[in-house]
Amino acid sequence: MTFDQIRTFLWVARLGGFRKAAERLHLSQPAVSTRIANLEDELRVSLFERGPGELVLTKHGSLLLTYAEQILFVEEEIKQRVADPAETEGLFRIGASETIAQAWLPSFLKAFSDQYPRVNVDLTVDISLNLRSAILDRRIDLALLMGPISEYSVENVALPPFDLHWYRSSSNDEADLTKIPVISYSSKTRPYRELMSELSRKVGPKARVFASASLSASLKMIAAGVAVGPYPRALANDFLEAGQIVEFDPGIQPQPLEFTASYLSEPRSVLAENSAKMARTIAKEWDQSHPR
Repeated sequence: MTFDQIRTFLWVARLGGFRKAAERLHLSQPAVSTRIANLEDELRVSLFERGPGELVLTKHGSLLLTYAEQILFVEEEIKQRVADPAETEGLFRIGASETIAQAWLPSFLKAFSDQYPRVNVDLTVDISLNLRSAILDRRIDLALLMGPISEYSVENVALPPFDLHWYRSSSNDEADLTKIPVISYSSKTRPYRELMSELSRKVGPKARVFASASLSASLKMIAAGVAVGPYPRALANDFLEAGQIVEFDPGIQPQPLEFTASYLSEPRSVLAENSAKMARTIAKEWDQSHPR
């Protein structure tokens, strides 16, 4: 019996299938099947009920899962306390919202690369709703998103928030929200829903809203006088310094954007834990050196 067999069994059990486990472990499906078959031969028991649909653990499989989790926990403890981080290998999948990508993500990735020079990174930039699904489906290992994720299986490390400020084009004095559109985050985000609620209450049916998942495109549209909108000052700073946009107060103050570094707590991953703490450190340093 080997660590590789136990780890493979754990992921097949967690994900409910050989194909999903093969994708997670970056193995071929036959390789995963062979490991499980060899493990069953050595233990002389069946670990899964084969049939259509998702695999189901047998009584022996459920018992082994308990031990497998303990074994992998000890392995992660060894990595945490004994192993050299510079020797860590593999693929680490990171998902980030565009707000983070436009702010301190480059600094985080540099720090991560310095700490784990032999780990490959697969980066996804997407809206927080999709990143939440990706974490729960185990398609990414760390999500830097508007959080927290309210699931018992997810650990959330709080990150510094982003205050929102209203901007309009410096070449266009129009700031009446009944006459000029408001551009906001994607329609599938909390900031969009909150803004729509406030506009409906204070502006009424004359309010028009453009939804965009691209922060850079949104700020360019504001600079061009197409719309006005609330965005983090740190991300708008280049446009402010260039004199393309100015801040104004329409009488509506959106809530700050709350972010977390989120990862699954089981099975334990020291790499995910340490990366979430690293993200918090980098985010705090960035926040202290940039305007809010």
